[in-house]
Amino acid sequence: MRILLTNDDGINASGLKVLEAIAATLSDDIWVVAPSEEQSGAGHSLTLTRPVRVRTYNDRRFAVTGTPTDSVMMALARIMKDNPPDLILSGVNRGANLGEDVTYSGTVSAAMEGALAGVRSIALSQVYAREGMADSVPFGAAQAWGEKVLRPLLAAPLAPRTLVNVNFPAVPAEAVKGIRVVAQGLRDYGRTHIVSGVDPRGFPYHWFALGPAIETPAHATDLEAVAEGYVAVTPLHLDLTHYRSMEMLGAAYA
Repeated sequence: MRILLTNDDGINASGLKVLEAIAATLSDDIWVVAPSEEQSGAGHSLTLTRPVRVRTYNDRRFAVTGTPTDSVMMALARIMKDNPPDLILSGVNRGANLGEDVTYSGTVSAAMEGALAGVRSIALSQVYAREGMADSVPFGAAQAWGEKVLRPLLAAPLAPRTLVNVNFPAVPAEAVKGIRVVAQGLRDYGRTHIVSGVDPRGFPYHWFALGPAIETPAHATDLEAVAEGYVAVTPLHLDLTHYRSMEMLGAAYA
């Protein structure tokens, strides 16, 4: 089995090293094509206004000067064109990709691109307990539970254009309660927080941050699963059509 690894935290990210160790339990045919720099929050974006460059580290490791989507596209259309992957793993992201965050996430978007290309694709993220942890985020839960989560997904009959989003809870590995297959949750959008200031030259700046979130009450979603100490496994699909609304609008124009 040939596995392509990518992420949105960059080629030198700690989480990518964790993912390489997890992937090594599944195969010895592992390729890495990841952004050269951090691309958190890049979403499913492409680089169209400047050239994309590829740095080769060895015959199976490459860095791309672009987004996670660029990296997957470059891997499938150029680097691995004659040796396509059987599986794409994206992560392990430093931080959660839960609820509506999947629409912002470069980690999830890399898996989206793989799913669009017809390759089984899985995004993996490690939740952490508090802001400001930087590179001290512990990946113990992901390290211990990565293979346990992935093996059943390798043969699962996923529908076309479907990917799987996995989030590991912010608890020590031995405290993980198990695995739950759950729906995508939804937080309160009002949690957006903007930190403003003035730089040394006297110009104002604004830095996006996230405030406290109000989670979906009394529902079994990815948000509640990780909060309760479970690994959350959520299948996502790329058909964004809202069919009930389509029926309603169709009747309105009849």
